[in-house]
Amino acid sequence: MTTGAGGVLYVVGTPIGNLEDVTLRALRVLREVDLIAAEDTRRTARLLAHHGISRPLTSYYDAVERARAPRIVERLRGGAKVALVSDAGTPGIADPGFHVVRAAVAAGIPVVPIPGPSAVTALVSVAGLPVDRFVFEGFLPTRPGPRRARLRALREETRAIVFFEAARRLEAFVEAAVEVLGDRETVLARELTKLHEEFVRGPLSAVCERRAATGKPLKGEVSLVVEGAPLVARVASPGDLDAEIRAALAAGQRVRELAPALARRLGRSRREVYQRALTLERG
Repeated sequence: MTTGAGGVLYVVGTPIGNLEDVTLRALRVLREVDLIAAEDTRRTARLLAHHGISRPLTSYYDAVERARAPRIVERLRGGAKVALVSDAGTPGIADPGFHVVRAAVAAGIPVVPIPGPSAVTALVSVAGLPVDRFVFEGFLPTRPGPRRARLRALREETRAIVFFEAARRLEAFVEAAVEVLGDRETVLARELTKLHEEFVRGPLSAVCERRAATGKPLKGEVSLVVEGAPLVARVASPGDLDAEIRAALAAGQRVRELAPALARRLGRSRREVYQRALTLERG
């Protein structure tokens, strides 16, 4: 594989609202690169102006991503250093970035992450819901049928789920989510890190009502975290238990190791699994 002659693609996280939420490293990289590929050059220009930075910009948004990626890679092959930024947050997270990163990797050009803000982690950190494990779904399909199909695929997901949604589709999203997932606890965020930052907490069915009660117009996009499905213990039949134990023993696990894990997973007592495992091991 050939490598670019000094070319580097930097994937730079930028503020999701408050222009002060940018790292010193990100500012240094933006000052030093030869080109900044931006999802919205106007928004990026405001960020650069705020921090006294002047660098060449090129647009890189969804509609032109496939066409622009090869051109950017050619610049990288020629030794240019390019920063990729999105409207807000981290490129590639529900934003353009995949095609140029993949093309750069294929061309042997170094791709360097410059970590920064993300609406996902900002919301999860203040959710107050069990989010030690969560999944990110981003935007669901806009049409009712595909949207419900995707929600049905998430119905048994026990981890918290993070969604993005356009304000104009929020009511339809909530209606479908309540119907498919049930009336789970959720936290909705708007204007994250901005002057009018707002959080709405409660059951899904009340989100739109509470949001409307604020009297503020809802524009742009919102972020939501919805609690996962409740854990339901499955009590294994004797045949299931023996099969699981034999599989674990065949995989080389010791009785002391397999007993606690199988007990939790199959809804049996640890002592019962341990004794049965000993019997099967000796047999």
